[in-house]
Amino acid sequence: MSDIKESALKVEKWVEDHSYKGYDPADGLTSYLRPLTFGNLFLDRCLQQLVWRSPINIRPILGVKPKASFIARGYMAWGYLTRYKTTNDENYRRKAIECLEWLKTNKAPGYKDYSWGKTHDFASRSGRQGKFEPITIWTSLIGFAFLEAYEITKDKKHLQVAESICNWILNVPRNQTSSGFCINYTPKDDGSCTIHNQSMVAAAMLAKTYKHTGNKGFLEIAGEAMKYSCTRQQPDGSWFYGEGPTWHWIDNFHTGYNLDALKCYIENTGDKKYEDNLKKGFDFFKNNFIEPTGRPKYYHNRAYPIDSQCISQSIETLANFSEYDPTSLELALKVAKWAINNMQDKTGYFYYAKYPMFTLKTPLIHWAQATTYKALGLLIAKLNS
Repeated sequence: MSDIKESALKVEKWVEDHSYKGYDPADGLTSYLRPLTFGNLFLDRCLQQLVWRSPINIRPILGVKPKASFIARGYMAWGYLTRYKTTNDENYRRKAIECLEWLKTNKAPGYKDYSWGKTHDFASRSGRQGKFEPITIWTSLIGFAFLEAYEITKDKKHLQVAESICNWILNVPRNQTSSGFCINYTPKDDGSCTIHNQSMVAAAMLAKTYKHTGNKGFLEIAGEAMKYSCTRQQPDGSWFYGEGPTWHWIDNFHTGYNLDALKCYIENTGDKKYEDNLKKGFDFFKNNFIEPTGRPKYYHNRAYPIDSQCISQSIETLANFSEYDPTSLELALKVAKWAINNMQDKTGYFYYAKYPMFTLKTPLIHWAQATTYKALGLLIAKLNS
């Protein structure tokens, strides 16, 4: 396990040495070339994808600078708290609280309750997402760091932030159906969302906060969101990314989000009706996304790109399910060792993605460093337990 600990310390040092700043996959619209897109969505997408998919890091020559990231700071706080539980090193606790205080200071403007988004504009097929516009998935994941801090410190100010986050989630539009509803990706969506991961993670956040507060409104919404996604799970245990015809792919890290969220919901509510969904889903994940070498696949039916988010989420989910499946911890260890040997730079950071003919070595702050740090921390904790 010494190599896992050494790897975690190296990425921890890299993040801190870079003042928690780095690139983001979709930060291309911060380039000085942005005015040349003339506000056209298609041209915005072209510029964003040019920066995102370039085999070399062209950001410096296009004026794209490393920036702080809200979700990265949340994952680092969560990772520090995980390391604190294993080491009892007060420095980890201190650094975690500093990250959480920074997040409180930098919440999304224009909203009473706590929420967070990106630090740059984003363009996709479905339209634009403005800088700082809060996102359900990131806000919910950050919320778990505040809950972790509350469980460790018993300081109610962290629970108050978690409650505020849940109140924000309750105001996000939902796609209402006869079999549950899907919580939207952002508060500005029109209520037609059919994407599972952010809805399930938000439901898990509501469920875990319910356990600490007894707020039955949180529990009710969480149950309806889980009903939506669990009744739409595929017979083989998989989930499409979303139910709309343009979202019919099955990928690694979104499936991992779904599984971790469902497990969290069951454990914090005692609602056992979806235990079969959990088992089928995890069996599918373990059998379809991890190769014998430990290399994680992006899709269930093809490997490339070998993506850093798939690496971190594979370690996270496999370690998280170690008490459910005796083989999952060993598999998580194999993924971690593959990543260290193939994707960690000698300076400490993890590469973004690997393709058959080249590797994208851009140092991203959230997508590869913060998520992998938190995942390695959980793996170390599970190996020590």
